Amino acid sequence: MRVDFWVDLWEKLGVLVIGLAAFAAVVGLVLFLADRAPKKGRDIIQLLVFLLPALVLLAVGLVYPAIRTGYLAFTNRTGEFIGLENFVWMFTQPDILVTLGNTLLWTVLVPTISTVVGLAYAVFIDKSAGEKVLKSLVFLPMAISFVGAGIIWRFVYEYRAEGFEQIGILNQIVVWLGGEPQQWLINSPMNNIFLIIVMIWIQTGFAMVLLSAAIKAVPVEHLEAARLDGANAWQQFTNVTVPSIRGTLVVVVTTITIATLKVFDIVRAMTGGNFNTSVIANEMYTQAFNRGEFGKGSALALVLFVMVLPIVIYNIRVMRKQKEVR
Repeated sequence: MRVDFWVDLWEKLGVLVIGLAAFAAVVGLVLFLADRAPKKGRDIIQLLVFLLPALVLLAVGLVYPAIRTGYLAFTNRTGEFIGLENFVWMFTQPDILVTLGNTLLWTVLVPTISTVVGLAYAVFIDKSAGEKVLKSLVFLPMAISFVGAGIIWRFVYEYRAEGFEQIGILNQIVVWLGGEPQQWLINSPMNNIFLIIVMIWIQTGFAMVLLSAAIKAVPVEHLEAARLDGANAWQQFTNVTVPSIRGTLVVVVTTITIATLKVFDIVRAMTGGNFNTSVIANEMYTQAFNRGEFGKGSALALVLFVMVLPIVIYNIRVMRKQKEVR
């Protein structure tokens, strides 16, 4: 068996080397012919040659999977075409309706709270003495992976029965205050809120950095003019600063919204989607890879794509308008 393994490995390596050599030969031939072609045609051919690897990878890694997923969304686990049955199942199954509701809850709370808190940090930290240190501390969670953040916060929410030593800081605080330890990640529906807090903790630093840069770019002349007109600090902020950073606010909100719609790691690492905490991305994984229901998983993926697409389009339109203004 060991000899067969090495023989098979050498055969695969040989095929790979031959394929690479053939690809290099084709590229070399095309470049040779392009060098003898007229200048306009030569530029077009060279451009296509350099773009070809990226286009191939894009087609294999993005276009084909998207088309395949769209097709599987209308099939059952045996690959038989069943029309809209997967979507009917999605919007009639109580567990999946809870999943959709959880996703909506995440989408409303995370971008809103992260942006508001990030904006507050940006305003107040800019006026503090230790600006760089404080900004680094707030931004630090962005350097942690979602799985790592989930594990950290799982220890924060850790539960031990009453009478045992608490290792979760939240339950330890509750015990110090004379209360009873709680199973924060099991008790529904508040367990969803405790998961959402983790995402807010991560995304607040991102919002703060972008909004802080936008606030610093607001012309001082505008603020001074508002001050001379008798506007107080709050009026300057709401009437001058916020309108001036509206474009950045839109980018921050839409970016965090897209990240929230796709959230998977936090839920998977902390609850596995149990106790009514599942979201679309987690349920998509569960249906497709744990239960072998690729049709249902693809249908959930298609719904997630439809939810994300309008936000992406709106974000692009806003960025184009900003470029036109500049």
